Amino acid sequence: MFYWVARLVARCIFFHTLRIDALGLEAARRPGGWLLACSHVSHLDPFCIGPLLPRKIGWMARSEFYRYGWSRALLAAVQAFPVHRQGVPVSAIKTALRRLAEGEVVGVFPEGEIKSGGDSVLRGAEIKRGVCLLAARAACPVLPCIVLGTDKLNAIGPWLPFLRGKLWIACGEFIEPTPGVDRRTARAEMAARLERAFVELYARLRSEYGLEDSVLP
Repeated sequence: MFYWVARLVARCIFFHTLRIDALGLEAARRPGGWLLACSHVSHLDPFCIGPLLPRKIGWMARSEFYRYGWSRALLAAVQAFPVHRQGVPVSAIKTALRRLAEGEVVGVFPEGEIKSGGDSVLRGAEIKRGVCLLAARAACPVLPCIVLGTDKLNAIGPWLPFLRGKLWIACGEFIEPTPGVDRRTARAEMAARLERAFVELYARLRSEYGLEDSVLP
């Protein structure tokens, strides 16, 4: 219940303070379990993406965000779960697979952390293979999603109604895991398809709304 109330409040705030342009969000209505793979330019990304998509998203969040009681409580209330970035995150993998099997949507940032410049997947950089491993083990598809403008929302100004900060969000087409080959090859092939999808989606969003490449930090 808290998730949906928080989502409603966030949507009310967004539509009164931000100007939002969106492409392809209807793809996120797909039923059943699947992975949402998002580009990452700001810690605000999940808080801006979640309220705009029709399905509830259980985000995989860095364990560093669970250091304080208030942040642990908040993340638990929105059904996020921690992932340790060092070593093999066995617990996070098990939680993600269980949720996917139960028909939920699991949100991940395949870049692993906030990226900018030439390190951004939107400019052709590589992603980590964890999302492909999850997709293969769960036999579920991945929906690429990009959000732009969140890096400008860390100040008060863009949230003021008369200034109206800008937000762009786009979803691509679902990418199915690669069958019939060895696991390492399958992950590499799927990662390459996801990387191409991110670049193409970024180009489409820029073309549709006349955005300069400087929109991406």
